[in-house]
Amino acid sequence: MPDWARLRKEMVEGQLRARGITDARVPAMGRVPREQFVPPALQSQAYEDGPLPIGEGQTISQPWMVARMLELGRLQGNEKVLEVGAGSGYQAALLCELARQVFAVERLASLAEEARGRMAACGYRNFEIGVFDGTGGWPEHAPFDVIVVAAGAPSLPPLLIEQLSEGGRLLIPVGPRREQKLAMVTRNGEEAEVTWDTTCSFVDLVGKYGWGGSGVGQA
Repeated sequence: MPDWARLRKEMVEGQLRARGITDARVPAMGRVPREQFVPPALQSQAYEDGPLPIGEGQTISQPWMVARMLELGRLQGNEKVLEVGAGSGYQAALLCELARQVFAVERLASLAEEARGRMAACGYRNFEIGVFDGTGGWPEHAPFDVIVVAAGAPSLPPLLIEQLSEGGRLLIPVGPRREQKLAMVTRNGEEAEVTWDTTCSFVDLVGKYGWGGSGVGQA
């Protein structure tokens, strides 16, 4: 049996801190058992420096990219967070460690059900997972202090920006399918300030305001 605690520590020190991720929230990645959020056949690769397939054509993101998004989110512990693209549930579990309440959306029912089971098995209770098109957000629970999108969008989904609280932050990869840039959108009154961070490559955001959709601002 691998020493998972040691592998988590090595991931935090070797992949995150060594590459400039020094945020106080990063130690959460040393607590959440990433090996429980990948298919059993890939558990031995859970702490490698890269994404892994989780079925249905989706992936669990590279640890460094997850850490960078958490860092930019600047979570203090009392936030209400929306995650679009729950996937295996790994990032949602991390958000449960760092925020008051997490609402996660996954359009694929099979992945959503698996994510619920994994998160519950790990002891998390401050979350809810919905199965629908997350590009329109989750109006019933808005506004959100932080919104994290774990898929690449052709443009900024307007309804997600509208569902930010005052000073809230939207983190989303935006750009062509093969390569995006991580955007951070901060809401200031009726204005939205956009800053751009690292280059990245995510699976497609699918839905009305994603690839193939009919929403405003489609590329």
